[in-house]
Amino acid sequence: MISFFLCLAFLVVGYFVYGKIVENTFGPDDRETPAVKINDGVDYVVMPQWKLFLVQLLNIAGLGPIFGALQGALWGPVVFLWITFGTIFAGAVHDYFSGMMSERNDGASISEISGIYLGGVMKNVMRVFSVVLLVMVGTVFAVGPAGLIVKLVSEAGASGFVSTGLFWLIIILVYYFIATFLSVDKIIGKIYPVFGICLIVMALGVAIGIFTKADYVIPEIWDNFTNMHPKGTPIWAGMFITVACGAISGFHSTQSPLMARCMKSEKQGHFVFYGAMVCEGVIALIWAAAGCAIYEVTGGLNTGLDAALAAGQSAAIYDVCSKTMGGVGIALAMLGVIACPITSGDTAFRSARLVLADWFHMDQKGMKNRLILCIPVLGVGAILGIGNMLGYIDYQVIWRYFSWTNQTLAMIVLWAASMYLYYEKKNYWITAVPATFMSAVSMTYFFSAKECLHLSTAIAYPAGIILAVLFLGLFLYAVKVRKRTEPHYETLQK
Repeated sequence: MISFFLCLAFLVVGYFVYGKIVENTFGPDDRETPAVKINDGVDYVVMPQWKLFLVQLLNIAGLGPIFGALQGALWGPVVFLWITFGTIFAGAVHDYFSGMMSERNDGASISEISGIYLGGVMKNVMRVFSVVLLVMVGTVFAVGPAGLIVKLVSEAGASGFVSTGLFWLIIILVYYFIATFLSVDKIIGKIYPVFGICLIVMALGVAIGIFTKADYVIPEIWDNFTNMHPKGTPIWAGMFITVACGAISGFHSTQSPLMARCMKSEKQGHFVFYGAMVCEGVIALIWAAAGCAIYEVTGGLNTGLDAALAAGQSAAIYDVCSKTMGGVGIALAMLGVIACPITSGDTAFRSARLVLADWFHMDQKGMKNRLILCIPVLGVGAILGIGNMLGYIDYQVIWRYFSWTNQTLAMIVLWAASMYLYYEKKNYWITAVPATFMSAVSMTYFFSAKECLHLSTAIAYPAGIILAVLFLGLFLYAVKVRKRTEPHYETLQK
């Protein structure tokens, strides 16, 4: 339990100390923000800082820091280290720069931002990557809540489960369409703060349940500094990909522009972007601790947690809430673990609309253009979701592809931030170091994972690290070349 509190303290101190260093490196000023300058009443709307924070937290959280952290706990308490230091030095840095670079470029989507700083080819790569990721996220965050609703309110058999699940999936997708279509302050700005508070309260309830029940003891990192995964899945790079939203997530870079379009001042960025990620790190730390503390360990392996997760995402979350909080936990599971992922799913589809709008230069103030983009985006999500409910598409496979795509997107965004800092003549190592690390993680997983190339670790590990070093070398070479040509910065934004 000591190591848990140490990691918690590191996260809090990291927000105030390293978060301030990151903010000073960027250098926010008093320039007019997109929300004030453009203000179209649909996507560009000024919101108060407290609401920006809670909306951002809901945008980036959902099931990510809950289910991802529980899966990460299969490796044991070593996951605490990745959640803590990944959040401070990578995830929060990534979220801050993705939001603030968007703010400096009129609230542009992350694909357009990547094109500005990494070139036209990367812009098109990111456009495709972003849309695919966002649709997968929207699908994941529709299927999960639909399954949990069925778990909580239905006692039907297998066929009844499918039909009831399809009903709730359709209801959720209809809501997604409405939230994607309407202006940001009509639904998102009103209900998100409430559910943001619910997410925080639920995490606190799980923590209190662990601390007040004598049967639950959070294991120490130093006593269990080993791989406790029952299937023997290597920590590198499996754990770093699986935890995803609890430490660093490229999905967040697709969400940050939503709030970049609603900020009244650049100086709100530290609290809104860096702060929301640290809060998510705390939530992930609590859920990972629950996974390590509640379930039986056999032969040094987390077999009990593995069995709980095998019953399904919804069942595992329900089980943790029930064990730590009893009836109150079940109620919070219904409110929090259903509502919170739904509120990430709708902004995922909303972000997909905005990426496509930026891509095809379609103004979104009018209803017609929004309909043209909403219908196909939600249509694809519906096909994937229904396919999962009917058993044609494996939810776990969608999650794994989502996780890898997620971290690859984060890698690209960190390289874009590094180039941005170079052009601004500022310390680009603050983003280049985590960019190199995430390059190694993403490439190693791509070479080794079953759903990718599935090469042996003897090949995948060195190949991933060599590629990461190569990416760093390419970045430093690009910096050297551009330093000689000294391009005029403003022309990069055109």
